[in-house]
Order: sequence, then C-alpha cells, then structure tokens
Amino acid sequence: MSEQNYDVCVVGAGPGGYVCAIRAAQLGLKTVIVEREFLGGVCLNVGCIPSKAMITAAHFLHKMQHDAPEMGFSIGGKIQLDMKKLLGWKQSVCDKMSGGVNQLLKGNSVEIVFGEASFHSAQELLVSPLKGTKTPAAASPGAVKSPIKIRAKNFVLATGSRPIEIPGFKIDEKEVLSSTGALDLDQLPKKTLVIGGGYIGLEIGSYLAKLGSQVTVLEASEALLKGMADPECVQVVARKLKKTGVEVQLKAKAKSYKKMAGGAKAAAAFEVVAEVAGQEKKFAADKILCMVGRRPNSDQANLKVTGVQLDDRGFVKVNEQRRTSVPHIYAIGDVAGQPMLAHKASHEGVLVAEVIGGQNRVYDAKTVPSVIFVDPEIAAAGWTEEEAKAHGHQELKVGKFPFAANGRAVSMRETEGFVKIVADAKTHVVLGVHIVGPEASNLISEAVLAIEMGARLEDLALTIHPHPTLGETMMEAAEATLGHAIHIIQKPLGKAGVGAGAGSNGAKNPSVRA
Repeated sequence: MSEQNYDVCVVGAGPGGYVCAIRAAQLGLKTVIVEREFLGGVCLNVGCIPSKAMITAAHFLHKMQHDAPEMGFSIGGKIQLDMKKLLGWKQSVCDKMSGGVNQLLKGNSVEIVFGEASFHSAQELLVSPLKGTKTPAAASPGAVKSPIKIRAKNFVLATGSRPIEIPGFKIDEKEVLSSTGALDLDQLPKKTLVIGGGYIGLEIGSYLAKLGSQVTVLEASEALLKGMADPECVQVVARKLKKTGVEVQLKAKAKSYKKMAGGAKAAAAFEVVAEVAGQEKKFAADKILCMVGRRPNSDQANLKVTGVQLDDRGFVKVNEQRRTSVPHIYAIGDVAGQPMLAHKASHEGVLVAEVIGGQNRVYDAKTVPSVIFVDPEIAAAGWTEEEAKAHGHQELKVGKFPFAANGRAVSMRETEGFVKIVADAKTHVVLGVHIVGPEASNLISEAVLAIEMGARLEDLALTIHPHPTLGETMMEAAEATLGHAIHIIQKPLGKAGVGAGAGSNGAKNPSVRA
C-alpha cells in the first residue's frame, strides 16, 4: 500500500471542502482533497445549482404563460414542455460549474483523489477504490485503483449531510424521492405530494407546480417555514402558493403509502395516508417527495477512531477556529452544525485554511444570510423582532416598504412583498433585515454588510441608491423605519422629526415596538 504525506488533507469536495483546499494551497501548503462522488458536492451537482436552474426555468415558463399576454405578446398554441431536454440543460449547468471547480483545484496545485475515505487513526486516512457507483468520480483519472494511505499534519472534515428519512417512506429515488431524485425527473408527475413544508420542500414543490404538476404539501407543524423565516414574509409566500394552486396541509403527519389499484390506468400511482389535525386523510400522488431535513454525515469515514467528539444531534463539535476535540482535525460546513448553508461552509473553509497557515482568525460573523428560493423569494440577515428582544433589545423600531411602491418592481410585474427592517429604537443600529419579493436573494447582501459594520438606519437612508432599481427599497425601508418614507404615506413627523434623530419619538411613532 502506497503512503503519501501532506500538510493538509480535506475530506469532501463540496463548497466548504474545495474552497478550503484552494486557500490552503494558495498559502503554500501541500494539499490533497478526497472525494467519493463529484467535485462541488451536493450543492453544485444535486442541490443548490440544479434546483435554481429548474426554478429559473419554471419561472420563465410562468412568465410566458401569465405575463407575456398582458405585455402584448401573443404566443400561439400551448407551450410544450420537454422534460428530457430541460434536464439536459440543467445538467449542462451543473457540469460547467463542477468542471470549473476541477480547473480551480488543479490550477492551484491541489491533488485530487477520488475514493472512499476511512480514518485508520487520527493521523492516517485510508482511501479505497469506489465500488458499484456510477458517479463521475469512478471514471475519473484521479480515482484510486488500489487502497492508499494518506498521512497529514492537518485534516479538514467537509463531509456534508444527507436527507433524513421518516418511518414508512424509505427513499429509493423511484417512488419516494429526496431532493436528488426530484431534480432528476424526466417526466413531470401529474400529482406530486411533498412531505415537509421547509425551504427544500417548498422550493422544489413550487417549481413543479409552475411546470404543471398538481402539488400537495404536508407540513407537520402549524406553519410553513417554521423557524426559518419571518412570519410576515411567510404569509406572502403562503398566499402565492394558494394562488399558484399548491394545496397546503398544516399539522399533517404522513404515516404510510401504498400503490393504487388499477396499475397504469389508476388516477394516481400511490395513495398516501396522513394524520391531519388529528383526522386521517388520504392523498393521491404519482411521486412522493420526502423533504423533512438533512442529517450530518458524521457517522461516516470511520470518524469514531479519531476521538473527535459529536454533539447529541450528530454534529461535530468545533471551537471558534473550527478545531474539533482533536486539535489537528477541523470540521466545516453541514457536518459542523447549523446553519447548513453552502456560503457558511465556504466562509469556514477559508477560515480554517488560514488558521492552519498560521493566521490568527476566528469565526466571528455577526450574521449568516439565508435565502429561500420560493415565489416570491425570501431572504434574511440578522434577527427577527422576537430574536432581537431575546437578545436584550426590548424597544425596537420596525418599518416596512412594499415592492408595490417601487417603480422597478411594477415594471417587472412583481410587486408582491416588502423589505422589513428591525432596529434598536434608541441607537438606530440595524439588527435585522427581512425581504420577501423579487430578487430578494440579490438584495440581501447590502443588509449583511450593514449588520456586519454596525450600520444605523441613517446610514442606509442617507446612502443614495440608483433609480429605478429594486435596491431603492432598502433605502426606503430605512426611511420608513425612521418614520419619514417618501413613497408611502406615514404619519407626519413635525419639527421633532427633522434631522438625524428623525423617527426617534418613542411610543408616538407607530413604527416603534416595545
């Protein structure tokens, strides 16, 4: 068995792992990355990127069907959907992104090894040939043909996560699908049942509904996106789902399913039994999507022999430098805890590489932005009102500015939603920004920067934003929170509201919440 020695060995080539490997190599460290499936991980190949490609396609179809006629475009006949061609386009996007990662790794002299990783000790990693897999890794020139031993001064765990299964719904990607299978359908199901009203279920359920599938969502809690987004933002999305024809069942727990009698002639392939608010209900479906969350892959790669400690939810315990209980082993991304987001993993990857390279860095981000690609999009940075109060800010200034009052949104025919800002009533420091509306995913970055820099409402309100743009809503929302928005009607401030302290007139201002 051959033995190879490195300064850094990264296990997993997802958005955390490959970024970490590149930065480590940039710092002059001899680096290897080990992957068993595909470069870019779940995100680039079967998650973030393909789902956004399919969501974009569905949104494009929806605009042709509903907006084009209003704008004066007459599209003759019915628009035909070719799912196989759509899948081919989606795959081309993924292949381009994954190929880009390959070039970046090689261009930075990172050695790429494809194989199954298993720790032999805290200092050694065994990489075995892949068996029975059809992933690109198996056919890659970098795939190991016989076991090799990797010794490294530092290891970085970036092994990601996988879908959670629930009793009675074993994921086989044929009848019961995870997000991976749902993004690879070569035929559009007539009826789709989604188990889980979180961001993954709603993103995929929404795009299937726009393509023409009859979608039903079963959510066990009393609200969609429970704990994932500002409740007022969720209300806007819930209304749009209803308008789109998506059926939502709350307090609904899926119990079992069976094949419908009649075979191919049946009205639907399966019958799903669920308990809805204490009552048994049955739902017809051609495909069942199980999307109730993800679990960390900390039970893989024989991690237990290293002595690395896990918490009670299976996440690897890490400190502010992302070191585990074994100092030369680090963990980043989904395996290292919430939030399980690609951009958080990438940030941690750079951080860890620089710590290994001798820099004095710690994880000190004030906020990790979140984006939910539903219709309209939801994006958030910082705290909700409830969270701000829980952190000691009892008096808040809260203001909203609707997209319906924004010229660019009106011209785009996308006026649903608003920008909402939560700030401390005394200092005016921005504590949270919540957006539901067009291009929320692109607008939220300004809010992230504002929170990281400790910006006040006046900083946003006095910054000149270009017109006509969606970005003006951030400036207008800050003005609304201060109590003197121009393009919506608010109670006049009077002389007391003029100047830097505008809008700080305590309980008299309707935007102040105690």
